[in-house]
Amino acid sequence: MKNFRVFFLALLLLASPFLQVARSQSDSEAGVGETAEDASDLGIVGEEVQDFGDETFSPAPGVETVCIFPKNSARIVTAGEETELIVGMKNDAESSVNVIAIQASVHLPFDHNLLVQNLTAQAFKNASVPTSAQATFPYIFAVSKYLQPGTFDLVGSIIYEIDQQPYQSTFYNGTIEVVEGGVFLSIESVFLITLGIALLILLGLWIHGQVKQFSKKTKKAPKVEVGTTTRDVSMDEWLQGTAYTQSASIKSRKKK
Repeated sequence: MKNFRVFFLALLLLASPFLQVARSQSDSEAGVGETAEDASDLGIVGEEVQDFGDETFSPAPGVETVCIFPKNSARIVTAGEETELIVGMKNDAESSVNVIAIQASVHLPFDHNLLVQNLTAQAFKNASVPTSAQATFPYIFAVSKYLQPGTFDLVGSIIYEIDQQPYQSTFYNGTIEVVEGGVFLSIESVFLITLGIALLILLGLWIHGQVKQFSKKTKKAPKVEVGTTTRDVSMDEWLQGTAYTQSASIKSRKKK
């Protein structure tokens, strides 16, 4: 039953392109329909969030949350640029939920105790979810443009009140991929290009040395003079012991 509720809430998120808080019709047994509050009454206050200090709260029973990254299923976040996600809430509690704010933070994936960045909190006014209703809330954030590209963990939570009692639910606790933006070449790219050029230069020098060494080996053997004739030493060695060398030796003796 719980899985069915989560699946239904995800379908609700996909059907919310305008990112506005919507109130569904109340329980059919009550026979009374509650209309959605006018969209203009939903205000985004920005960073004016009620100060709760470093205190964290437990989730309220009967309240379920989920989130999606619209048109960004890979969860790729460009450093220094805004990224949007939608938080969905289903209220099965006995009282209405008054949504106060959405907040998030970035951590190292291997240790959540190592905080990388606290993201800007998004506050709301007139954002309530009646009993047996579902609602969606937009959250826009941006990681620092100086953040090193890589994989990080994003922890997002929504703070709300029920009967003036504060609660907090984590709607996302998973990885995001931060990529560099606004720079034609990154430091890693410059390093790889420089390394590639250096390797090409070393390869060229090695090939040049091999060609030079090979050319030395293929040079003709030196010639020596015997009497009044010039002979190739390598040819004499090849003809040694043949009739040609014997006749040449007889002719040389006759001349003496």
